[in-house]
Amino acid sequence: MIFYPNCKINIGLDVLEKREDGFHNLKSVFYPIPLKDILEIVKSDDFNISFSGRKINGDFKDNLIYKAFELMQIQYGIGNISIHLHKQIPMGAGLGGGSADAAFALMGINEIYHLNLSNQELMKLASELGSDCPFFIFNTPCYVTGRGEIIEPIDMDLSNYWIKIIHPNINISTKEAFQGIHAKDQGFNLKSEIQYPVNQWSKIKNDFEETIFPRHSSIKDIKEDLIKQGAIYASMTGTGSSVYGLFSEQPKKTSNSFEFIHQL
Repeated sequence: MIFYPNCKINIGLDVLEKREDGFHNLKSVFYPIPLKDILEIVKSDDFNISFSGRKINGDFKDNLIYKAFELMQIQYGIGNISIHLHKQIPMGAGLGGGSADAAFALMGINEIYHLNLSNQELMKLASELGSDCPFFIFNTPCYVTGRGEIIEPIDMDLSNYWIKIIHPNINISTKEAFQGIHAKDQGFNLKSEIQYPVNQWSKIKNDFEETIFPRHSSIKDIKEDLIKQGAIYASMTGTGSSVYGLFSEQPKKTSNSFEFIHQL
């Protein structure tokens, strides 16, 4: 069977207090975006995994897709599968592509092996793989808190807007993103602010821009350029390095190494 894991953007990302488990509490809005990988999963006598598209480094056992399979095998005693991932979503870009692949792998295995797991059961499994993974089980606009695992679907529709995403081929690790971050809760009500029209989102910020922009001025330049091109709102997504702009009309293509333009 073939699945199409999509990515997400963060609209606002506030870093709150550090938790006892070493993570930080966050609040953000996750919005699904139609930039997709292609994931094929079939039953097999032996486990194997292959990749094409954008290069994926490291041992396959470190890949979240493999971890999803391993988790399902331990929990439910499923047989082997053959997986092929055609990677199109940039990695280390704040778009959650790896988390999406893992979540869709869970849903795919559930379907292929007729496990009949509910979304709540799949979300619990997804939370063991990574903070962003449970969101992709819902895959609708959500207000997200905790370390990213507390998810509340919200009524939000950006279908009248175009999005332009630029990835500058800079990989930002989570460790680098958190260096110098000042965790704080200023009582900003993101859930309320997000209900205003997009042209009134001036208070909605991504806290990681404070730490990333001074180290990578080219990412800051991308945001400023999107605004010059007419973006009503622009922001870095996640911990970087991708930047997106929301437009009322289809924006023009430019000569960037990676650029995605689509109506939402």
